[in-house]
Amino acid sequence: QVQLAESGGGLVQPGGSLRLSCAASGSFFSINTMGWYRQAPGKERELVAAITSGGMTNYADSVKGRFTISRDNAKNTMYLQMNSLKPEDTAVYYCNAEVRRDWSRVLFPAWGQGTQVTVSS
Repeated sequence: QVQLAESGGGLVQPGGSLRLSCAASGSFFSINTMGWYRQAPGKERELVAAITSGGMTNYADSVKGRFTISRDNAKNTMYLQMNSLKPEDTAVYYCNAEVRRDWSRVLFPAWGQGTQVTVSS
């Protein structure tokens, strides 16, 4: 199994910045696409950004131009640089990974415990 550990959340004022990290560990063959999801109170979980093993990225319209996703494959670590934060960005942010366990092409989802991001003045 693979374990995902998020870090970097906290309390910031509107317009501020945070950098989230997600480190993968455990037993797995490889990790394909990774992504950040978030869930605010009373709302459904939504995709914030995703990145393939080759570095191709995808962003939710609400964060384009403000957030940047990246990954270090050698360290099995993914990052989310969050700039120009808004109160509506307040949510629990979750790390997600599509994991290959063996030589088959079957993918399994892995989730982190989540890290709280609060944007408030």
